[in-house]
Parts: sequence; C-alpha cells; structure tokens
Amino acid sequence: MAAFLRLLPAVTAVAALLLAAAPAYADATVYLINGDAPGVGLNDPSPRAPVGGNTGTTLGQQRLIALQHAADIWGSQLDSPVPIGLLVSFGPRTCTATGAVLASAGAWNGFANFPSAGGGFPGPVQSDTWHHSALADKRAGADLEPGEPDVIAIFNVNLGQPNCFAGPGFYYGLDSNEPAGATDLVAVALHEFGHGLGFAQFASVTTGVEPLGFTDVYGLHLLDTTTMKTWEQMTDAERAASAINSRKVVWDGAEVTAGAPSVLEFGVPLLTVTAPAGIAGSYEVGTASFGAPLTAAGVAGQVVLALDAANAAGPSTTDGCTPLTNAAAVAGRIALVDRGTCGFIVKAANLQAAGAIAMLVADNAPGAPPAGLGGVDPALTIPSVRLTITDGALIKAQLASGVVARLGLDMTRRAGTDSAGRVLMNAPNPVVPGSSISHWDPIAFKNLLMEPAVNPDLTHLLVPPRDLTLALMHDIGWFPDADNDGFADTLDECDGSDLSEMLSVDGEATTIVNVLFANGCTMSDYVLAAAAAAKNHGGFVSAIAHLGNAWRSAGLITDSQRAELQTAAAHSSVGKKKK
Repeated sequence: MAAFLRLLPAVTAVAALLLAAAPAYADATVYLINGDAPGVGLNDPSPRAPVGGNTGTTLGQQRLIALQHAADIWGSQLDSPVPIGLLVSFGPRTCTATGAVLASAGAWNGFANFPSAGGGFPGPVQSDTWHHSALADKRAGADLEPGEPDVIAIFNVNLGQPNCFAGPGFYYGLDSNEPAGATDLVAVALHEFGHGLGFAQFASVTTGVEPLGFTDVYGLHLLDTTTMKTWEQMTDAERAASAINSRKVVWDGAEVTAGAPSVLEFGVPLLTVTAPAGIAGSYEVGTASFGAPLTAAGVAGQVVLALDAANAAGPSTTDGCTPLTNAAAVAGRIALVDRGTCGFIVKAANLQAAGAIAMLVADNAPGAPPAGLGGVDPALTIPSVRLTITDGALIKAQLASGVVARLGLDMTRRAGTDSAGRVLMNAPNPVVPGSSISHWDPIAFKNLLMEPAVNPDLTHLLVPPRDLTLALMHDIGWFPDADNDGFADTLDECDGSDLSEMLSVDGEATTIVNVLFANGCTMSDYVLAAAAAAKNHGGFVSAIAHLGNAWRSAGLITDSQRAELQTAAAHSSVGKKKK
C-alpha cells in the first residue's frame, strides 16, 4: 500500500494556473500556481520597465515571468509524463539590514511504496523510501495526488528594503546579468525549485528521525566517511551526528562523482601557519564574495591584530569597524579582526586603507567549518577569509610569539571534494535547519547552484561542465526518458515510442490496447517498425500476421482482435504504389 507524507501546510488564496508552457518533446511540463492575493506579490501592479529580456510592465508580471523562466529551464532538463505544479508566492522571510533569507521551498508532499511504471532506473522503486511528489509521479507514471501542487516556494517580498538586506533587491532579468548588489531571481528560483524537485532529504537534521521510519531517495546517497555508512544504514543518533560531521559527509551517486572533475576546480582555500611551531599547520577558512580571490601563489606574511577605537560603530577595539589606530603595525601584514557589529566589507575597507595585505576574521560564535563572508564592494582588492572561533583564539594567543602564515589555495585537491573525489555536502556544526545536508558544501568552486548561498557568478545552467544539480537529480531517479514511457533511455529499445492508448494501423483504429512491453517498446512501435521495413504491401501484411500470432499466443489479444489487426493491415496503404 502506498504511503503518503504531507510535508508543508496549505497556502491560502490559490489562484488559477498561470503561464503553463507546452513542453518540447521529451521534456516535462512545469507550470506555476499563483498563491498571492490580488494586488500584492505576483499580482503587484506597480509599473516597471522591461529588463534583461523580461517583457513584463508591472512588478507582478516581471516576477511571474522570471519564475516561469526558471520553471521552463527545469522543464527542459527533466523528463516526466506528469505535469509538475509549482505553488509560488511572495511573502515575508527572515531579514536583517545586512542579510536575508531569499526564499524557502520544498516538496508539497512525499510518497513511498507506490508502483513504478516502465523499466525504472536503476530498477523498481525501492520500498519504504520517500520520494518527493514530482519525482514520485514520474516514477509512478501517474499523478499520485491529482489537484495538488508538487512544490511550494515563497520568495522574500521585502528584499532590498532598509531592514532586509538593503540594496537593489531582486533582479528580474532573464539574462543572468544582474547589476552589482542585486540578486538574480531566476537563479534563486532555480535553486528553490531544485529543493522541491528532490534536492533535499526528509530526516530531521537535529534528531536524525525519519518520517515513519522510512529512508528517502536523497539519503540513499549521503555517505558519512567517518562511519562509511549511508544515511539509510544509520540509526537516528548516527544521522544526527553525521549532520554536524563537518567535511565528512559526501554524495556517493555515480553521476555526480563522474561530473565533478569537469565542474570543480583544483584549489582548496587554507591558511597555513608556518610559525611558531606549536600552532603550525593548515586551518580551514571561509572565503569572501568580495576582494581578491585566493590564488595558488597566495599571500604570506606576519599576522597582526588590527586595533581600532571602541565606539558606537563597534564596541570592541579589535572589530575593525572604524579606521585603525595601529595602521603602521598592520601595513604590509595579514591583519586579524574579530567578527561583530559592522559588516565584513566595512572591516575589509578599514584594513585595506591601513595597508593590510589580507584580512582574517575570527568568528565570535562556535561553528565549523568557517562560513564565508558576504558583501559586495568593487573597491576592495585584498583577500579576506573567516576562521572558526577556536582557530582564531589559538592564533591570537600566539601573536606575541610572531605568527607567520600563508593564505592561499591547496592545489592538490578540487574545491568541494574529499580525497576520493566525492562531492562534499554541507554539514556545519552546529546544525543549521533548512541548510544542513540539503546543500553542497560552500567550499565548492566553481560555485554551484545548490550551495547554501546564491553567489553572483552563477549562471542558469544545471549541467556539467558548469554545475552538478541535474547530475544529482539523475542519481535520485530523475532518469532521462525521451519518450516518457517510464523506461530510462539507456534501457529503452524504442526511443520515441507511440504511447497511444489504443493500437491503430496506418490510421485505422482497433479495439486492441496498445501494450507497453518490458523492453520499452509498444505494440504500435512494432507495427510502425514493420511498416518501415516492408518492401511491399504483401510483406507488411505478412509481418503484421506474425505479430498478431505472437500476441495471441502470449494472451495479449483475442482471436477476434487478431483478425481485426489483420484486416486493418490489409486495408492499409503501406507498401502500395501510389498512382
């Protein structure tokens, strides 16, 4: 018996379907359901000039067009015989003046223990395993919950306001050419829709508990390299521990691993301390979205603590929130500051003005690995990174002894993989609900669409050599299926099958149900193949007779249907000379 899991609460004020696009051959139909009330969000009538290929003339229209563009991109990459509905809206999300949750999304529901259609990939649907709604529909070959959406996504309506990551807000162009400081809505939508389509797991990242004790298709490929167990094989306690096992959880799916070398570049960011001997070694760092990127050559020098005034801009003398009071000591050296109060770009600007060659930010809260540093300022030219609170304290305690370090890239590994070439998942300690495990590790470079933060260098591509998102989707069961018959293209002996419900012969209808066989071919496919191979009309009639006899012997048709098939073949014009 199929199991059903409601994942998210219903959203009120659901409008009619909008902008449903007819799919190209072999693609999925992905359509939007407008969840906003009149006059707000997706229905906001505020006038807007067209931008970046988006022809909308109101704010609501531009939002809808951008979201449908993202939906169409997904539709062009996925194969499913069942249309995929996305319930979308604009509403308030968590905000501060310097940061914001851009959006949130997930599967509307999940299904387990449903029958799979066709040949499947790599086999039948695994029992007691949750599938995201749209993926379950694909594997079942039918809509398992008619009338309900498959994905829900809510985008931050306040983005860009003074108290919500103040600045330009969302960019609604379709050309991936957002101005500095703006956030590309299409890229955000691609990311969020990806979660709802399958890039997320269902177990609790705080307790490890799985709904009804069932694993999920995503967890089948989450491998903890400390225990060498997948999440499917773990106890609840082991999953909870794995969720915070920083840089030790990887994706073991074959297509992602195969695609990683063409996407991820060599160069893991590290701070390497060479003196004093007591703290010598390599330290993980979180990189910045501003300033000079780290390089293989790196920058090296003495590490010094940057000092500034304690005032309203920053109450600490080590937070770098105002011009430095020890600029002479900082000039030509790597400057260390504490996180807190002001933004990272403010700290970097003050250190750069004092002549620092790089910035290290010591975190003020526990956590590993160190997160990145956000912000945009084209005037910043020095590299900047974040250290964990533990590593920062260790280095600060030795500054009097003369800490010498190099900040750069370790070129022996690809950024975002472990030593075996498997792609790292985001497993920060402490756990971050909504982010942990259901994203790539942000150390990945090139930056990937499904990292926890949307980076400004993202494109709208989902495939290698630019991205690994579609590769993961294939690993969990979104197999390519050009004719949407339920058979993966690699197993299907008849690409482009005629999936008509009833068999016809050269346009003449019959009462025979068009059976789909275990090799991915239908009865209609065999009739069409016979027509293509026939040298004359008699040859075609003879070939149909052989098919009819075989199908009757297999119990697929009756004697009267065999006669009906033969009559239709005789009536056909296949092989006849045209007058």
